[in-house]
Amino acid sequence: MDLRPVTPTYSVAGQISVEDLAAIKAAGFQSIVCHRPDDEAADQPSFDSIKQAAEALGIEARHIPVGPMGVTADAVRLMVDAIEEMPQPMLGYCRSGARSTAIFQHTEHLRN
Repeated sequence: MDLRPVTPTYSVAGQISVEDLAAIKAAGFQSIVCHRPDDEAADQPSFDSIKQAAEALGIEARHIPVGPMGVTADAVRLMVDAIEEMPQPMLGYCRSGARSTAIFQHTEHLRN
């Protein structure tokens, strides 16, 4: 698992697994946001499985999928809400981390 800081309170990663969550918790993350639509790939764990395991560890989880249409205005608004409402530091993940980085960058003009 490759955790890449974007800011002091937001990092991104590629696809995570249930088994990664203990290390994510140990790294200090208090919330995670999944930007990958379910069933994008056959070997991808469902968001619900990640969410259940994360919440069992005390990590809040939210699903804001960014699909083939790219980063939409609705997704950006949902991400702003997540940043404002969820505890920090936060980890965003998708297949590679690119969508999680892009959606965060799209929120900056709304948060400043």
